[in-house]
Amino acid sequence: MSAGAIVMLIISIVVVWGGLATAMYLLHRHPELPETDEAPADSAS
Repeated sequence: MSAGAIVMLIISIVVVWGGLATAMYLLHRHPELPETDEAPADSAS
């Protein structure tokens, strides 16, 4: 493999794994909460 191919391989690995790590970090900080269809308890009459 040439030096250019190795550099591109390293850059692509960093982009893919870095994106995965960033997505996991952001989901850990701001988890997606499930939406409920239930009405709030205090509004029932």
